[in-house]
Amino acid sequence: MLKETIELLKQQYKFTDETISLYNQAINDVEKEFEMYDEIRELNQLKVLKAFQEERISDSHFTNSSGYGYGDIGRDSLDLVYARIFNAEKALVRPHFVNGTHAIGTALFGNLRPGNTMLAVTGSPYDTLHNIIGISKEENIGSLKEYGVKYSQIDLKNGKLDMEKIKEALISDKTIKLVHMQRSTGYGWRNSFLVNELGEAIKEIKSIRNDVIVFVDNCYGEFIDTKEPTDVGADLMAGSLIKNIGGGISPTGGYIVGKAEYVDQASYRLTTPGIGGECGSTFGVMRQLYQGLFLAPHIAMEAVKGAVFCARVMELAGFEVLPKYNEKRSDIIQAIKFNDAEKLINFCKGIQKASPIDSFVECEPWDMPGYTDQVIMAAGAFIQGSSIELSADAPIREPYIAYLQGGLTFDHAKIGALIALNNIFK
Repeated sequence: MLKETIELLKQQYKFTDETISLYNQAINDVEKEFEMYDEIRELNQLKVLKAFQEERISDSHFTNSSGYGYGDIGRDSLDLVYARIFNAEKALVRPHFVNGTHAIGTALFGNLRPGNTMLAVTGSPYDTLHNIIGISKEENIGSLKEYGVKYSQIDLKNGKLDMEKIKEALISDKTIKLVHMQRSTGYGWRNSFLVNELGEAIKEIKSIRNDVIVFVDNCYGEFIDTKEPTDVGADLMAGSLIKNIGGGISPTGGYIVGKAEYVDQASYRLTTPGIGGECGSTFGVMRQLYQGLFLAPHIAMEAVKGAVFCARVMELAGFEVLPKYNEKRSDIIQAIKFNDAEKLINFCKGIQKASPIDSFVECEPWDMPGYTDQVIMAAGAFIQGSSIELSADAPIREPYIAYLQGGLTFDHAKIGALIALNNIFK
């Protein structure tokens, strides 16, 4: 770091000498790790470029449809580009998805019927899915449970899939229609699942019950590995365009990819049977969706590098982190365990102070829709709620873990982590 940069950080952000010292050690430690992620980024950039070229994308695809949106070639061609990238039969990419939870819920509701069972095999799903499933403490109006869909869950065993219990469930319960896997950590204290790990599990599941749909929640995971879950046997997958794959440019939206019959079923839930994905105007956002996708392999790796640096500097400062800086990753999330509510809140407030937008805002824990505990969310983003931009959030519950993600540039992610750490010291 330049001497001038250090002086500026000391003057403007009141950095302590301890913070600067930890930075110097951490940045030296992580340099070797970045080489692997640069190679993954290059491969994924080539994959995206090839998909654009194969579908002959031109500026005529940056459409501005209205009304029904019939014949929107930009929308329809983007589906084809996504299907190529994910090695899938079909894709449904729409700005009409309000978030990743909406895309996931659409996929689940579209493919589950009364009497079916959804089996979650990576433990409890992310908090916002609890209302969809019907397992939250609140009144579960409109949930899968209310529609007669049953739910079963197999917890992880030492942070890994418990294949013995999964096999037993698949053999004994013939009502299981869909197996749910969550690639990222969510609000758990575990490593994200590597794509190869998911692939091995999917292979075993299919050897027992080839009739079940294997669904993967791919949020935070796109372009972090050389493969995606659909490359290793996942039947259906969903994610958000304001996370990795939107490249920090997509203003909203989500995607569903996988086998054509399952994507079609989901499309009937998004709109209505008989219409599916053939309607839906795109309001002039197609250029942003295409451009964000093209930039996504690079932006996702900037966020990963920020997470790797954060892991090392927080570990050097005495905090427990997961994953560690030198462990292979499968998502952009960095968990830091504080064991102290005040330190957790000060860390998140530091991330808010480091934001380009709303840096003057003091974030506080609050009762957020879809969550059972109070949640603090630090996010000064150009796109509201965009977690590919530098952000941090945490449920206010023991052992007080913060989940940091994003960073459109490594420099910002690095500085943000330092400001947050310094905010704890102060």
